[in-house]
Amino acid sequence: MSLEQPYVPPPHGGDWRRALGGETGLDPEALAAAAEFAAAHETPWSRDIEAEIIKGFSEPPPWNEIIGHVAPRGGPNGIVLHRGLIVAEWGDTARADMSFSIVKCYLSLVAGIAVERGLIGDIDDRVAKLVDDGGFASPHNAKITWRQLLEHTSEWEGTLWDKPDLIDRNRDLSNEASAKKGTARALQEPGTYWEYNDIRVNRLALALLRRFRRPLPEVFRDAIAAPIGCSYDWQWHGYRNSYVEIDGQRMQSVAGGGHWGGGLAMHARDHARLGLLMLRKGRWGDWQLVAESWIARSTTPTRLNPKYGFMWMLNTGRQIYPSAPAEGYGASGSGGNLVWIDPVHDLVAVICWTDPAATDGFLERLGKALPAK
Repeated sequence: MSLEQPYVPPPHGGDWRRALGGETGLDPEALAAAAEFAAAHETPWSRDIEAEIIKGFSEPPPWNEIIGHVAPRGGPNGIVLHRGLIVAEWGDTARADMSFSIVKCYLSLVAGIAVERGLIGDIDDRVAKLVDDGGFASPHNAKITWRQLLEHTSEWEGTLWDKPDLIDRNRDLSNEASAKKGTARALQEPGTYWEYNDIRVNRLALALLRRFRRPLPEVFRDAIAAPIGCSYDWQWHGYRNSYVEIDGQRMQSVAGGGHWGGGLAMHARDHARLGLLMLRKGRWGDWQLVAESWIARSTTPTRLNPKYGFMWMLNTGRQIYPSAPAEGYGASGSGGNLVWIDPVHDLVAVICWTDPAATDGFLERLGKALPAK
């Protein structure tokens, strides 16, 4: 088969081609060593996800109450694509597990669909112009734009699904159990302060639901997941109390992570398809599913934190993964879950339940499989 034309995997259930003996130019032995390394460095997280959530995020009652679907996890697994072909695979890549904050990046793709369909005119417009549900009525929240919600700079203030935004104030991604997390600090003007959060991402999900007037999992399925051939195994949940009524229909607003349960359950093979869609700049075969311009905007460093775009984690300056290209980026989820996209080498790697401390080591070994320049 000629690899001049980008390979497009068949839909789930079809025979996704595997590269044969270095067919794409990668060293099979080095690939095997990278896979073995990832498999051997299992996350320190317990397989009892419910207990791990309560322990790992260290929030006092009632903030720590789990209000969404939770399920035990499987073992470490992963898959590597080069030029769209499978070049390495280990563990049970067909087991759909909780993916935590990986789904934030997929939510940003849904936002791109909203822009393309004209449901959002300009991401620098104030959300309050289009969403009138009380969440953006206060003088402070009325200033918030769509861009600020996408960039973690909104400083939205309020309580959503019984969780106050105070939970996420003073949050330190390098130490989720930080004693400062959840302590009061003065809110800044929207757009002037970057802080990773879940409450405000959930507020973005609800705002998008108001615009689509359809459950976001249906939008995601029809616009993205089904056209790229994903399985029917994934599920995107909200919380038991995150229902709203739209046009007389009861709809669940989804969670942008698994912090209190809920969020996305998906397996590595489906994540790999989404990584390949990003690598191909929103194109799948003959179809441009997500605007190339939106992919570019999503992966452009934000002014206040160049390690993030529209919720995509960026390796700007190789600050996160020194062994990987600075042009690389990914969707990262708690517990050691990562969808890694390397546009320099036409690579996608998905690792699930590998110790985050070992991720750079995995990427270093993956780099050794590349042909010498």
